[in-house]
Amino acid sequence: MTVPPKPPPLRRHRPFVLLCAEQTAGSVGRQITALALTLLAVTVLDAGPFAASVILALTYLPGAVLSPFAGVLVDRVRLRRLLVLATSLQALVVGSVPLAQAAGHLTWPHIHAVAAVSGSLTFTLSIALQAALPRVVGPDRLLAANSVLTGARTLGQIGGPALGGVLVGLTGTAVALTAGSLAYAVEALVMFALPGALDTPAAPRNARGTSPTAALRAGLEVVRRERRLFRMVLAGAGLNLGSGASAALYVLYASRELSLSPWQLGATYAMFSAATVLGIVVAKRFGERLGLWRTTRFCGLVAGAAGFLVPTASLGPAFPLLLAYQVSYGLAVTVWTISLTTLQQLVAPAGMQGRVAGFNQAALLATVPVGALGGGALAAALGAVPVLVAAAAVALASGATLWAPIRTRELPLPDQAQ
Repeated sequence: MTVPPKPPPLRRHRPFVLLCAEQTAGSVGRQITALALTLLAVTVLDAGPFAASVILALTYLPGAVLSPFAGVLVDRVRLRRLLVLATSLQALVVGSVPLAQAAGHLTWPHIHAVAAVSGSLTFTLSIALQAALPRVVGPDRLLAANSVLTGARTLGQIGGPALGGVLVGLTGTAVALTAGSLAYAVEALVMFALPGALDTPAAPRNARGTSPTAALRAGLEVVRRERRLFRMVLAGAGLNLGSGASAALYVLYASRELSLSPWQLGATYAMFSAATVLGIVVAKRFGERLGLWRTTRFCGLVAGAAGFLVPTASLGPAFPLLLAYQVSYGLAVTVWTISLTTLQQLVAPAGMQGRVAGFNQAALLATVPVGALGGGALAAALGAVPVLVAAAAVALASGATLWAPIRTRELPLPDQAQ
């Protein structure tokens, strides 16, 4: 009897290493682009607060609206070709801004179009990569792979804004956007080096002939049928609703009502980054010992309860309480995200990874701007503290729903997901 060869460790698995490089390069490109594009609108086109917020909204709105349709696309097309095309388009779209500025033809419609198209491509790439990972590493190593990829992405998220700030300060927004475009071009080259086997569509040929509406219904049915995944998505949407309201008020509340100095405010954000790194390190251990479902239930409660530390800071001591909030929330949310992504990939049938990821992404993204806008409007009328308490209550109630009994029959899951 021939024993199948043992797969190489992830650090020596070439396709996975390429995905890690893509996550870092893409994250750096997105961070530089987001910072430089907003600064360009402020300094060149004289954007006010509302105009700047419109750019941010246009970046995220496509993810909430188009993600399910992007999932259908991901399941039907050649995956590597889609990844290369999307990243190449990102480079061209972002690179068009400094070219237009140099030609003296930079306009608001151009800025808005770049924000919307870039956002659409970003969230399409996110779904495509979630669908590609199980085919690259297999189901047994998904938890470890998602932890490592989150680390690679976090590295770009931490270093990207600093690099973007240095580039803007030394060379201006046009050069910074050019650097962002080059980062996307590097990402495209990395995607091109992925295995050609990814160009074989995962969906059966007869399934690819179904209508887009039928394909969407089939993907939604998978999410609804697996009750644990369905609960996690709904709880995540509620957590994002509460955290969106809290995030919208955080800087104003901390600086004006709590009188935190700029270095203290920055230290709280740095603590969140440190907690994210810690969450990446421990996520695999939690998932393997407790199972993905138990891990997400526990993390949902911790993330929701952590939100109460923010309004409690008004009673003092403010700075230590906000540090504690960033640590507990950052750690819990990071482990939660890794566990949710892994469970989603484990339960999605072959050929439906894109649609399941698309529906989940749409639900999680849609509530963030709703929470932010709603929290800001209510705080103007009621004050920040009552709204922060309500936001924490919504988040905690959402996390608590995971502990309600599940009475319907479950899809079979691998041992690590129990």
